[in-house]
Amino acid sequence: MKKHWWKALGVVIVLYSFFMGLLTPLKTGILEANPASVRTGQEVMLEVKGYNSFYTQAQNELRAWLKMDSERALAARRVEVVDDRLVKLTFDIPAFLPVDKKVQDFTLILDSPADGASVLPSGVFVTQDSINAALGETAWPNADIANLHEKAAITFPFRNILGETIRNTYYHVPLWFAMFILFISAVVYSVKHLRNFDQRYDEQAAALTSVGILYGILGLVTGAIWAKHTWGAYWSFDVKQNMTAVGLLIYGAYFVLRASFEDPEKKARISAVYNIFAFATLIPLLYVIPKLTDSLHPGAGGNIAFGSQDLDNTMRMVFYPAIIGWTLMGVWMAQLIFRMNRLKHRLLEE
Repeated sequence: MKKHWWKALGVVIVLYSFFMGLLTPLKTGILEANPASVRTGQEVMLEVKGYNSFYTQAQNELRAWLKMDSERALAARRVEVVDDRLVKLTFDIPAFLPVDKKVQDFTLILDSPADGASVLPSGVFVTQDSINAALGETAWPNADIANLHEKAAITFPFRNILGETIRNTYYHVPLWFAMFILFISAVVYSVKHLRNFDQRYDEQAAALTSVGILYGILGLVTGAIWAKHTWGAYWSFDVKQNMTAVGLLIYGAYFVLRASFEDPEKKARISAVYNIFAFATLIPLLYVIPKLTDSLHPGAGGNIAFGSQDLDNTMRMVFYPAIIGWTLMGVWMAQLIFRMNRLKHRLLEE
């Protein structure tokens, strides 16, 4: 049992990632503000819909701002709580904006002692009839945004558009990381086989590659489900989706190649060479080409993935263990496949 502690650890970590990933609530957020487009020189009432919010618990202590940049913000003149999920904000928009633009987007910030601070980026667009930045600087009341509250609880961040689908970060992405680790391990065994032509190394490489392909398919499926809820379609022919499909097809051909040879030594030798080639293609397909083109997918087209805006400290408590757990599970499955194939060969020899 002492030799198999890492298997139990893998199961425990995967279960931990499932329970923590699915049961931990999201922070309070702002779903929308209506109307989303207003004009200058008017009194504007915004109806703001909250998510996981409890506005009635801080009915007389809510504060709100329309923030233009780090120095300029407009405070709400009146805050009216309708229920836990709906609040009405009244703003007096000056006749001019302090910018030389016809339309300016504003970030809506809502602060509550019960829920903490919520942010809706580019939540309201303000249109001015005539442009006069000098008058705007004079007329614009620059409210101070200070002493924002933070909810004392273990929660995941609320991201607009993503919403609850942010939980897929703990399954879709760790599966890809584990897939790469398994493919790298398979390449190592393929190289070992080419050095001393030990059949066991080839069988280890084949077992690891088969589990890696399984993880790749699961990553593709979870990504398609995520895309449906965020991009509007299961398959939008995004460059990273296309390149991932091509990469998995190349790896699928690995087993077609193995099945086409009857001579075990020849099959092992050619499969090892192809396995190295297949992994080499993943680098340009999944990392180089997507970064050279525009993409909806994070980490492509200059869109940096896993920055401070993608993973906070609470998410890291689940994300990184999930990578370890799925990797350990993958190695365990590969060992089972390897042992099963060895038993088949022995039976055939007998």
